[in-house]
Amino acid sequence: MKRQFAVIGLGRFGSSVARTLFSMGYDVLALDINEDRVQDLAKDVTHAVQGDAREEETLRAVGIRNFDVVVVAIGQDIQSSILITVLLKELGVKCVVAKAQNELHAKVLYKVGADKVVFPERDMGARLARNMVSANVLDYIQLSPDYSIAEIATYETWEGKSLRELNLRARFGINVLAIKRNKQLLVAPGADDLIHKGDTLVVVGMNENIERLERV
Repeated sequence: MKRQFAVIGLGRFGSSVARTLFSMGYDVLALDINEDRVQDLAKDVTHAVQGDAREEETLRAVGIRNFDVVVVAIGQDIQSSILITVLLKELGVKCVVAKAQNELHAKVLYKVGADKVVFPERDMGARLARNMVSANVLDYIQLSPDYSIAEIATYETWEGKSLRELNLRARFGINVLAIKRNKQLLVAPGADDLIHKGDTLVVVGMNENIERLERV
């Protein structure tokens, strides 16, 4: 069965999440107290509903416990985001992903039951900074304070060599998760797989090790 998502709070972040999930073929419920925001998104999601998610009856009425993942995309109103997270877990939502403004906000969200907390502005800033200082870093996702996933464009010196020859794990402490080649994705490549011109390596490792790789 196709996974179902609900997004509460339709600001820029929430709207982007809802539209992207719907474009990927998932069922998406979008919920916001602001009627204009709901109307703007109505054609881009499965269901768009105006309502106050701080009220338990509103959440029950949309069948919130039936959704696989609920995203609380409210960032500015910290009190509301915490209250909604509490209500969602009390109503039996299996996975709640909440947006946080800062580390203290994140700690409280985890305390009240959030399964995952995200920092969209901070993460986007980190990705932009890394893209600006390293031409070979195409994308960057921080998994934790110490570990990240990065997409690294192939260096000329890597072309025609196998992963065994590059030995990135021993030299940099980096694991190669996949190789992007044109529109193909080679997941869990083997040691004898060759690197071609134009390939992109999807790697995971400690931030300091990825930074060392960027300076090759």
